[in-house]
Amino acid sequence: MDEIDRNRLFLKDVKRLVIKVGTAVVTRNDGRIALGRLGALCEQVKELNSKGYEVILVSSGAVGLGRQRLKYRKLVNSSFADLQKPQVELDGKACAAVGQNSLMALYDSLFSQLDVTSAQLLVTDSDFRDQGFRRQLNETVMSLLSLRVVPIFNENDAVSTRKAPYEDSSGIFWDNDSLAALLALELQADLLILLSDVEGLFSGPPSDPKSKLIHTYVKEKHQGEITFGDKSRVGRGGMTAKVKAAVNAAYAGIPVVITSGYAAENIIRVLQGQRIGTLFHQDAHLWESVKDMGAHEMAVAARESSRRLQALSSEERKKILLAVANALEANENLITEENEADVAAAEIAGYEKSLISRLVLKPGKISNLAKSVRMLANMEDPIGHVLKRTQIAEGLILEKTSSPLGVLLIVFESRPEALVQIASLAIRSGNGLLLKGGKEAKQSNAILHKVITEAIPESVGSKLIGLVTSRDEIPDLLKLDDVIDLVIPRGSNKLVSQIKNSTKIPVLGHADGICHVYVDKSADMNMAKRIVLDAKVDYPAACNAMETLLVHKDLVQTGGLNDLVVDLRLEGVTLYGGPRASAELNIPETHSFHHEYNSTACTVEIVNDVQAAIDHIHEHGSAHTDCIITEDHEVAEVFLCQVDSAAVFHNASPRFCDGARFGLGAEVGISTSRIHARGPVGVEGLLTTRWILRGSGQVVDGDKGVTYIHKDIPIDS
Repeated sequence: MDEIDRNRLFLKDVKRLVIKVGTAVVTRNDGRIALGRLGALCEQVKELNSKGYEVILVSSGAVGLGRQRLKYRKLVNSSFADLQKPQVELDGKACAAVGQNSLMALYDSLFSQLDVTSAQLLVTDSDFRDQGFRRQLNETVMSLLSLRVVPIFNENDAVSTRKAPYEDSSGIFWDNDSLAALLALELQADLLILLSDVEGLFSGPPSDPKSKLIHTYVKEKHQGEITFGDKSRVGRGGMTAKVKAAVNAAYAGIPVVITSGYAAENIIRVLQGQRIGTLFHQDAHLWESVKDMGAHEMAVAARESSRRLQALSSEERKKILLAVANALEANENLITEENEADVAAAEIAGYEKSLISRLVLKPGKISNLAKSVRMLANMEDPIGHVLKRTQIAEGLILEKTSSPLGVLLIVFESRPEALVQIASLAIRSGNGLLLKGGKEAKQSNAILHKVITEAIPESVGSKLIGLVTSRDEIPDLLKLDDVIDLVIPRGSNKLVSQIKNSTKIPVLGHADGICHVYVDKSADMNMAKRIVLDAKVDYPAACNAMETLLVHKDLVQTGGLNDLVVDLRLEGVTLYGGPRASAELNIPETHSFHHEYNSTACTVEIVNDVQAAIDHIHEHGSAHTDCIITEDHEVAEVFLCQVDSAAVFHNASPRFCDGARFGLGAEVGISTSRIHARGPVGVEGLLTTRWILRGSGQVVDGDKGVTYIHKDIPIDS
């Protein structure tokens, strides 16, 4: 099943649709009827009809069928001498007259087998100049639809005043594509589907390997970029005519999808919201980012904006964050609507529950995010903070100060609140920012980005925070080590590994969150139960949730292990065991200790003592967050000193490993690196240092010009 396109969720509300069937769909390459394709089409119409959809067909193919029959008739009636003469092209209008009868007989036969009644309606361009005709047409079609009859339209080419062979493209409509668009408007359809012999609209001829399928047509973006191939092998206009009709209908308010009529279930799949074919919609420019700058230009624009941000006063930067917080709260309903659309699309697409859980912006989340942004705003300004002051020589003062890194590239999955946290941290730390969120949170990320950037004053520029919408741009961005200073991937092990292997830019982050809780023999068991349940159940999909429970061997005999297991099972946690625990508890053995469940499941293992627990963590953990529960303070100190993880806790849940809970205001991620920043990365982790030297005309002159003192000066002085 193709992925669900969240921009197409409106299709679930479609009731009346016009389907245009092209000549290339109705006929085979040899000109004969494509009976299998036509039968599959009729079966889809039957299914839609039975579900209450109102289906109107516009079918080409009559001229082609008529030409085939008349060629045969002419051959039968010709003498041998006639066949030696130059063959004259058959009259197109005669072909239309013969073919229309054959085409409708075929539809009638196929629909009758499916217990569906169809009706033929032939129209000409001149008919639509008569307002009385248009009113009557509407009444007739509405009457047919109320009786579940399928109207089948075609231009009455046999009596049309157009010049053969259809060179005339003037008038109210000029082919069956434009007729279908006109009927969709006249009959107030909810959707127009144009069936073709290709998958949809491509950026170039479909036969060109470099051509790419355009899933959503944006007039401002694609109008000048598309190169059309040859016209239809049998019809009048091919893809050029379809695009013209689709644009006209879409901008008049009728959504259009161009897709292949060769696939047996494509109409059904379109109505399910699957990402097939090309969608034309009057609001498409709001969904699709028009790429007006390349990856390098985007990064440069972010750097330039960040320098303007750094030039502001501390109070002015604070005001920007407060404006962001206010904007989030003011747009909460709009943000929730877009998030709900993402969640609905993810559920339809069958994403895992853990991913959907991370995707949801729960009630109160926007308020909490706004609160975190205000907390950041009210923190001490981190930029230009003097960390060390030294008197180098008389009248020569050296200062080590905090400074923004420059431009950050953050690639994250699922969690739309991460965008808010990261953006607010970037503003507070004076950094430029490029964001690439997961496709599953596309609409949530777009609205959050819009709300935040609109709160940034023009003196800084909205390009301070760029939103990368295409996965294709990521490889280009990862090459920009001259303008991007740090990459922070937030997501799966696969994502982090791919990025680390694809760039020279420093990467900060963690691949896995294999967090352990070790319950020592001296633990307060009531405390242990609370911490263990919180560590696993509070938010199972979080990277700081417990994935492995280690239990001292003595707790097997005292019943402590059993109590912990019972409590976890009562909360619906699925248990897997190491070799010792699986034998003791009769639970399935885990396939690997190095496994992040991200769900209500965890591994349990029995260890001999604290040293065995430490060894287990070092061998199988991810150096994220690990916890010991014990009343023996000597044992606790051994654990705290020897476990080599970013965060190590005593008698506290690993869920506390979070930037907001640490008082950092927010976090850009959690780092398991040992260079630069480790653990929850807040504002300080997005800063570097620079040296400011204040002199009074000193020169080195072979170190003879000054007398070095190297005296530390108190920072407060």
